[in-house]
Amino acid sequence: MFRRERSIPLRCSAAALCNNLSVLQVPSRNLTHFGVVHGPSAQLLSAAPEGAPLAQRQLHAKEGAGVSPPLITQVHWCVLPFRVLLVLTSHRGIQMYESDGSVMVYWHALDSGDVSPVQAVFARGIASSGHFICVGTWSGRVLVFDIPAKGPNIVLSEELAGHQTSVTDIATEPAQGQDCMADMVTADDSGLLCVWRSGPEFKLMTQIPGFGVPCPSVQLWHGTVAAGYGDGQVRLYEASTGTLHVQISAHARAICALDLAPELLSAAEDTFVHIWKLSRSPKSGHTEVEHCHAECVPDTQVCGVRFCDPSGSSFAVTGYDLAEILRFSSV
Repeated sequence: MFRRERSIPLRCSAAALCNNLSVLQVPSRNLTHFGVVHGPSAQLLSAAPEGAPLAQRQLHAKEGAGVSPPLITQVHWCVLPFRVLLVLTSHRGIQMYESDGSVMVYWHALDSGDVSPVQAVFARGIASSGHFICVGTWSGRVLVFDIPAKGPNIVLSEELAGHQTSVTDIATEPAQGQDCMADMVTADDSGLLCVWRSGPEFKLMTQIPGFGVPCPSVQLWHGTVAAGYGDGQVRLYEASTGTLHVQISAHARAICALDLAPELLSAAEDTFVHIWKLSRSPKSGHTEVEHCHAECVPDTQVCGVRFCDPSGSSFAVTGYDLAEILRFSSV
């Protein structure tokens, strides 16, 4: 069971974007950092366990060319083996900051090239794998940045071509030897999933076809892809083969965010947040799912959800037209 804890006030509502919440726990300082996007700015907040906000910072998208302020599409902390970077994506480019947002260490402008004036240009979908940070784009390409142990000498090392439509989300997990060679999955607006093996050169392992609806959010769990779709379904696939193991009619409306730690957390536009226990059958080895908890956020278009600690004992929720971060903890 979970109970409502003290919420964290925001200066303004979260934007109606999928995956619009990032959480970074800092155990050494007993703090939790939260990142939320609103229009052309991102709000960063630090909170103590009792929920009292200790610090706030606003980051703005780099202007670049154009007359109107660019809109931010996502903010996400990337935990690398040797440093933590805060990555911000927008309609102009990709910005990387030190973890507290105090110093911008890298800026990558998006090249619109010969794109039609009516087509939106943006970056969206952020994840780290080893010493790489991967960011999706409107064109379907995934940009791979090689991150040094310190300093601003970040290099665009590779562009991955697997999608024909805009990337929506990227998820990774640590490689676990030969039994789990696939350690990254990317999703797009058509529902297509691409499963990759990271390394000095990323390799496309398999593609899992879509079925006519977008896939706004994905996660990886011990070689299993958890994908949330625009029709409210959660599907679990074997990452290495693309075999469908489980299909859950989890929500009545489009799923907006998934998270893992170690249970699966799903949130959707139907105002519900669900927690699912994942396990493997000792006989067949297939993934099994058990529903554990449901939480309703009345009259709210939920747009982000994240666990606040690795054990999954607490989680946070953001919603459109909701000027606070809701927090829940187990009892």
